[in-house]
Amino acid sequence: MEFETITFAIKDRVGTLTMNRPDEANALNANMARELFEISVLCSRDKSLGALIVTANGKMFNAGGDLKEFDNPPGGRQDEHLSRVASDLHNAIIRFQYMDAPVIMAVNGTAAGGGFSLALSGDYILASDKAKFVSAYTASGLTPDGSSTYFLAKHVGLLRAKELFLTNRMLSADEAKQWGFVTEVVAHDNLTTKANELASQLASGPTKAYGGVKRMLLSSFSSPIESQLDNETRHIVGTMDTHDGPHGLNAFLNKERPRFTGS
Repeated sequence: MEFETITFAIKDRVGTLTMNRPDEANALNANMARELFEISVLCSRDKSLGALIVTANGKMFNAGGDLKEFDNPPGGRQDEHLSRVASDLHNAIIRFQYMDAPVIMAVNGTAAGGGFSLALSGDYILASDKAKFVSAYTASGLTPDGSSTYFLAKHVGLLRAKELFLTNRMLSADEAKQWGFVTEVVAHDNLTTKANELASQLASGPTKAYGGVKRMLLSSFSSPIESQLDNETRHIVGTMDTHDGPHGLNAFLNKERPRFTGS
């Protein structure tokens, strides 16, 4: 399938989604939001997918919403246009969260606004040492979207989340790692190599178990302990209905290296 604002391909169980509006700072317009949603549907239904890399062409990861389009949208209704863009972006993020394959954000440059939010939604956030992070929403008189109000406080705590949202303080990649919402910082020239190595490693692992981990952690701050433990029971028992669960147990007992298939 061909896309206008994004390139997307799957090879050796690794998907690579590359935002491709470098002359527009990879700003999120209606078309990109719609294409992100379409790709999320493809990924969530593709049983061969073992890991997904999300990155961008150019100097910016994503500058956030396309404010020029938001100011003068097709059809003329700003509220309706913004509702469609936010809904497509949010539906994409939801599918990426619930699918089994881990999502690696390979942040190659500045992530601002919606790009900041998108980066925060990753399962593993890998940042170039040239990357920067800024909320930026309130600087334009807007409130956050794209899952940042869900993830940021969980990563850094409520007071620090308020600081970033209210002051629009920009953090370097190293500062973001110190604050707790970047997993790893690598040299800019090594970002693609590191992302591919990590994705290949994850793609060779027990994908359904990874999916269980992802989905259980989504409820870890909101479910009472009884519900969370019941959730854990159902997931660990469910791994016995996969190939990788019994195989992994047997390999461990026999001191062998497991060969997971992701099924």
